[in-house]
Amino acid sequence: MLRKFILIFGLACSLLLAENNATLAPQERAKIDLLFEKIGLIEESIKDNLWLKRYGNYLTYQKLVEELSTVDEEVKKFKNTKDKQAIEKYEKLLSKQESLEKQVLLLQEFKTSPFAKLAEPIELESRPRITNPFAIISALSYIKQIKQDSNDYKVRLERLDFLVDKLKEKLTLLGEVQKIESSVYIDDLIYNTQKELNAFISTQEIARTSYSLHAKKVEEASIRSTQDITLQIKRAFNIGIFVVIVIAIALLLKMVAKRYIKDNERFYLANKIINFANITLIVFILLFSYLENVSYLVTVLGFASAGIAIAMKDWFMSILGWTVIVFGGSFHVGDRIKVQKDGLLYVGDIIDISLLRMTVLEDVTISTYKENRRAGRIVFVPNNFIFTSLISNYTHDTIRTVWDGIDIFITFDSNHKKASHLVREIVKKYSKGYTDIARKQLNLLRNHYSLKNTNVEPRIFTFIEPQGMCVSAWYMTNAYATLTLRSTISADIIDAFNKEEDIRIAYPTQNINIARQDKTLLTNPPESSDEKSLF
Repeated sequence: MLRKFILIFGLACSLLLAENNATLAPQERAKIDLLFEKIGLIEESIKDNLWLKRYGNYLTYQKLVEELSTVDEEVKKFKNTKDKQAIEKYEKLLSKQESLEKQVLLLQEFKTSPFAKLAEPIELESRPRITNPFAIISALSYIKQIKQDSNDYKVRLERLDFLVDKLKEKLTLLGEVQKIESSVYIDDLIYNTQKELNAFISTQEIARTSYSLHAKKVEEASIRSTQDITLQIKRAFNIGIFVVIVIAIALLLKMVAKRYIKDNERFYLANKIINFANITLIVFILLFSYLENVSYLVTVLGFASAGIAIAMKDWFMSILGWTVIVFGGSFHVGDRIKVQKDGLLYVGDIIDISLLRMTVLEDVTISTYKENRRAGRIVFVPNNFIFTSLISNYTHDTIRTVWDGIDIFITFDSNHKKASHLVREIVKKYSKGYTDIARKQLNLLRNHYSLKNTNVEPRIFTFIEPQGMCVSAWYMTNAYATLTLRSTISADIIDAFNKEEDIRIAYPTQNINIARQDKTLLTNPPESSDEKSLF
């Protein structure tokens, strides 16, 4: 492609100079062809140069303006004519005038200078203030952006320098051609090339001065931003050291309290005070380190909170509830909870905690068996329920076990002591693992709460009820699988009681006694009396 362009350019120049070159010697002819070949190479190397294209657009604009001016003069001449041919020509001129005006409007930016945008660097944006560690990211982005803009401007100047050098080289080659054989065509080429070169040299001087100033501004902005970044890093490091020291002191105080305070309730209170003081101190350190006007912030937050609380009470309360849930640690994803609303009971596992609500997957539990008779539903619990409703957490902190109980009735004449013993042994057998786990869990929970009664051994109670003796067994079981263990224990208790002759299970029955003494009774029978028996 390049060689084709060079050949065409050389052939065109040769044809234009053919008449004047008829008397040239073969050596001079060959030299001129070689010079035009070099000029063709120069033209090919700069044909896509942005500066040259904009200069070409400028010349096109000037040419369009001159042509439009000529057309305007001709339109004025034929404006009031009544000749048919003149009218046709007038209409054509109007169409041409409209087309030229649109073209001139499109090239309006080249009206004054073709290099206005290319010669001026991009103005630097305001340097971001770095008042906290998070602003370091924006500062680094700012430094990267201004350096990129500066590099782009430098690349444009390098293209301008390259263009100027090539135009000088072209002008030199045309001068050599003119020495061998002068012609009007060569003179025009030299004149136009010199005109282009003067325009680019003038722009080059302005652009170099602008780039020098721009580079200094970029360097100064980069240095200042870098200094601010370094200062913030040192500041954050110092604040981090203070925070670590505060946390270390808090941990040390907790160790001292654990060692010297034997009473669980006092240790619990001391632990809470240390945690509160630790968090408060850290918040104040961060607050006074990064907020310039704390009083102004408090005022604004006061008015904003009041407006939100009035207009969006439930929404605001749910967000506040989310804050309490997340930072309070009362509920976590995976915990099993019980929620009661409008007399309905829902027991399930938390599968998500969002800003406005907790999502609970309902499971098959004792509550499901006794009351709901259905499970598997997704229940959405608004976070503000923690302020207005009672929400039970079966698996809070380290706890993963709960107390479960089974009641079974025996007749009054049964051996209730043997029955209690059998129930105790069965319950111990199946709940032993959960009892050991619960004991360890409660011991761990002592670090956070004041626990007085931590007895987790199975408990057996006997009560007198209208339908017989009630043997009530209570034991530790898995919070996520209470029904499984209850079913197993219940079946074993029934089997054990059925094997004993002196233990009979009591359940509601009815005996109806009909007395027939004489005919009067047949005529006026007495009212039947229902008598509940225990066997």
